[in-house]
Amino acid sequence: MIPMVDLKTQYHTMKSEIDAAVLGAIESTQFILGPNVTAFEQETAAYLGVPHTVAVASGTDALHLAILAAGIGPGDEVITTPFTFIATAEAICYAGATPVYVDIDPATFNIDPALIEAAITPRTKAVIPVHIFGQPADLTTIAAICQRHNLLLIEDCAQSFGAALDGHMTGSIGMLGCFSFFPSKNLGCYGDGGLISCSTAELAEQVKALRNHGSHVRYHHHIIGYNSRLDEIQAAILRVKLKQIDQFNAGRRRVAQLYAELLSDVVSVPHEDKLGVHVYHQYTLLTDHRDRIMAALTEQKIASAVYYPIPLHKQEVFAEACQGISLPVAEAVSARCMSLPVYPEMPEESVRLVAATIKEVLVG
Repeated sequence: MIPMVDLKTQYHTMKSEIDAAVLGAIESTQFILGPNVTAFEQETAAYLGVPHTVAVASGTDALHLAILAAGIGPGDEVITTPFTFIATAEAICYAGATPVYVDIDPATFNIDPALIEAAITPRTKAVIPVHIFGQPADLTTIAAICQRHNLLLIEDCAQSFGAALDGHMTGSIGMLGCFSFFPSKNLGCYGDGGLISCSTAELAEQVKALRNHGSHVRYHHHIIGYNSRLDEIQAAILRVKLKQIDQFNAGRRRVAQLYAELLSDVVSVPHEDKLGVHVYHQYTLLTDHRDRIMAALTEQKIASAVYYPIPLHKQEVFAEACQGISLPVAEAVSARCMSLPVYPEMPEESVRLVAATIKEVLVG
């Protein structure tokens, strides 16, 4: 059996340290906004090269609270990609704003910067690019567009912890960056968790109030807030794993490079645009024979998945708002994409077995 990600093996490589951290958090009996959360925020801010980070309960909450902290609300439009998990668009809608979808680059699968300006209207307030699958979006170009049109730039970094663009970590370029610590992420906890990187102290203070019922001082509430606090046990786990994130990402890149060597002659392997460092949250290829390949992999007890089979503008929930909209690249990629197992501890023989199974289907 080859899983998409092997969390058990990763746990056992650092079991003693994780167990000690969890038991220490329990022993302290400080479970909400305690010393591990504070330390984790300081450590992630230092790692990302940002002034402040604020830990929250999930990646979706990170997007939601970042959008609110940026002052985005009803009547505003936010330009984003249709080729991502729905949380990106949900968070825009939670704030009462409207997602506006722009087609993707056929090589990187990220939002196509060349198409953004045509989508700008007087109601446009922000752009939210997603660093899909761990490939940094072209934020140099996108940031210039935002500056030219006085738009806010918020990064969706849910899949890109540790990825970099021109020497700058994703999450450090926009005014806010939104991270997810879902267990299968490059940096994952053992439940839900999220983080917002903030470019100013004012934004950080606003996010801190939003995550804690609109309060800075207990029982004093100056805005309507939410209950979105990363708990101490998850923060303790993440602090242990943060020390290993560069090694984790190097392991993912090792697997990706071997896949590329073995498969580039039979499928369209992931593209690295050389603008940044891809961290391969997913290893996603394109093929016209997806169903046959996935069936063969299943027969060999090898996991595979499709991220994402339906672009957001084609989802039922957005059908009325997006009626008549065609985004041909996103639609074509959704019809042909599939993801293979990739995780830092994946043995070379497992990578070779996955590749051999695919080649057997395609070339015999």
